[in-house]
Amino acid sequence: MHRNRIKMICFTIGLMMAVLLAGCSGKQDARTVELSEAKEGSVAEEKEEETEDSAIEENEDIYVHVCGEVNQPGVYCLPAGSRLYEAIEAAGGLKEGAAAESLNQAQEAKDGQQIYVPSIEESLKEGVSGEGEPAEASDGKINLNTAAKEQLMTLTGIGETKAAAIIRYREENGGFQSIEELMEVEGIKEGVFNKIKDQIKI
Repeated sequence: MHRNRIKMICFTIGLMMAVLLAGCSGKQDARTVELSEAKEGSVAEEKEEETEDSAIEENEDIYVHVCGEVNQPGVYCLPAGSRLYEAIEAAGGLKEGAAAESLNQAQEAKDGQQIYVPSIEESLKEGVSGEGEPAEASDGKINLNTAAKEQLMTLTGIGETKAAAIIRYREENGGFQSIEELMEVEGIKEGVFNKIKDQIKI
């Protein structure tokens, strides 16, 4: 009788422990599921934010005003990073008589920029900067750093080949620092320089 009671007590204690352990295990499993779901949700949100950011970057555009000697002047929307030649193409290309050499068409266009394409006549009278903006009125001398090819060809002894060499030199070297530096251009020696040194400036 006494033994049966002890067995019954042991059985009851064992059953209670089993129930308690099962409850703890269930809670732990539920907590693990909750943590896993929360982590997955966080990763999904991060991916969604990255996708939105990427879409914003891809859709970034700029607006430029193309005017002067182009076939269809106006304001154009272009992808960020576009070059001047692409803006000119968007405006229908250059007109006959445009001073194409007055622009650095490989330059990157900026948002809000006005891209002015002068005529050859304007270029010869005034000169233009590399960004397509009219330069200051000329004092009669040719600016080696801003002159178009047509302007350079008005100098004594400078033909189309030498004019192109001058433009190439200033683009590769960031412009002339002195008029004497002109003698470093291929095909231009001291004799030619002495003939035109009073006609040029920087």
